[in-house]
Amino acid sequence: MTVKPYTSEGSKKKQVAGMFNNIAPKYDFLNHFLSLGIDKIWRKRAINLLKSKEKPLILDVATGTGDLALQAHQRLGCQVVGIDISTEMLKVAQEKIEKRGLSDVISVQEADSENLPFDDNHFDAVMVAFGVRNFENLNKGLTDMARTLKPGGKMVVLEFSKPAYFPFKQLYLFYFRYILPWLGGAISNDKAAYTYLPESVLSFPDGQLFDDELVEAGMRPVKRYKQTMGIATIYLSEKPAQ
Repeated sequence: MTVKPYTSEGSKKKQVAGMFNNIAPKYDFLNHFLSLGIDKIWRKRAINLLKSKEKPLILDVATGTGDLALQAHQRLGCQVVGIDISTEMLKVAQEKIEKRGLSDVISVQEADSENLPFDDNHFDAVMVAFGVRNFENLNKGLTDMARTLKPGGKMVVLEFSKPAYFPFKQLYLFYFRYILPWLGGAISNDKAAYTYLPESVLSFPDGQLFDDELVEAGMRPVKRYKQTMGIATIYLSEKPAQ
């Protein structure tokens, strides 16, 4: 069963776009507040996996408000193209980019991760943070991301996962299922969005199951990096050289 943000009619893709449009003004604050700022560390670690490439051209899928794209440019001196289906999130990203005077090296546009408007073998790397679990069709999204990668190019996926060890697992799940939806809903005025968050994470195929999805999409998994006792995982994979 596909997990959707709302109980109303409409595809998951349409509902996800609407959800992020609704919470865009409070998204950055809630992201850092609810994770106690740890998400910033996870993003830096994900970006560091691309350091071996000199000034790569990077595609940032589900770029949202542009945090990952901005950090990637800051750390790697690279060019980044960000795409998202939420127009309101992209507005926030564009404001950040313009404020920092980076419009010549970072661009964002509305686009669908499952139908990317880019040529085959175009990017040196593709990255996505906390976005793949929102894909309507995971295989289609990963396959199209792989298509745009040059042979030998890297894909870095940062996504929430499920802690496995007692007692942290039980404490975290209690927070995730009950405290986070209440806090997020109260601040964003969209309780459904922060109820969907834990539901989408708990139904997501993490760990080896996600590596299997990468293989099916044509990628070669390299390594998984668990973050903060398994709250999140960074997946590094490569597109086989042709």
